[in-house]
Amino acid sequence: MTALQTPVPLPIASRKRKDLAYMASLWFLALLILVAAVAPWIAPYPPGAVDFSAIWQSPGAAHLLGTDQVGQDLLSRLILGTRESLLGPLALLALATVVGVTIGTVAAWNGGWVDLLLARITDVMFAFPGLLFVVLVIAVFGKGPGTTVVALALAYAPVIAKFTRSLALAEMAKSYVDAYRVQGVGGLMLCLRYIVPNLAPALLGYLVVLFGEGLMSLATLSFLGFGAQPPSSEWGLMVQEGQAGIIQGHIWPTLIPGAVIAAVVVAVNVVGVRISDRLNARFEE
Repeated sequence: MTALQTPVPLPIASRKRKDLAYMASLWFLALLILVAAVAPWIAPYPPGAVDFSAIWQSPGAAHLLGTDQVGQDLLSRLILGTRESLLGPLALLALATVVGVTIGTVAAWNGGWVDLLLARITDVMFAFPGLLFVVLVIAVFGKGPGTTVVALALAYAPVIAKFTRSLALAEMAKSYVDAYRVQGVGGLMLCLRYIVPNLAPALLGYLVVLFGEGLMSLATLSFLGFGAQPPSSEWGLMVQEGQAGIIQGHIWPTLIPGAVIAAVVVAVNVVGVRISDRLNARFEE
């Protein structure tokens, strides 16, 4: 009897830990969104405020997170950079989703040579390293946040297209699709009103996880000098600018924005997986 009862608390404890991680991640992301909305009004110092008498200061009363190489308050820069750091991945995913969902749905609906052609195009883009593709686009059109977002969106689109195609093929096998076809509903209307909306539950969780990847990719490109440019407070650029102080023992300008990036990616992954699980369970019912 005891042997049968001992395993029971384990799933409950595990579920509680998952719920705690999910709620903590959700509140953390909600706080970041709020900070991004009111950033200019809550930053302790105005953007670009330079104080050469306070260079590389450690965290203290005047500067809670310390200062950078030109005496700018790190907390203020971190707060002001929240909006740009979150809007970049959001714009990237919006563009990649439009392109990817369109390609995937068209390929699944038409089949035949259309499906084969689009599959070959996405395979070629898969074979081409994503970072190398982005650098090539930047080399042609110039560096900057706009070019980086568009280039990464084009690199992410094939991934979303393949995922959408597999979902759309499963959806089109359902009986309601044949019923609407018999009633004379056109392919475009059927896809826009029924098939694509029914894919939303599975797509949403996947896109939330991709948001974290997009944020990391944009931060990496900014660190390499291809993305955001000074005097921006984008987090990846802050890490790049702060690395000069590591040799002198000033780790805060690099450690703090890097830790925030990591925390956001982990939180987004936790929320994305939970949303995907819940929506898929509800969708299967």
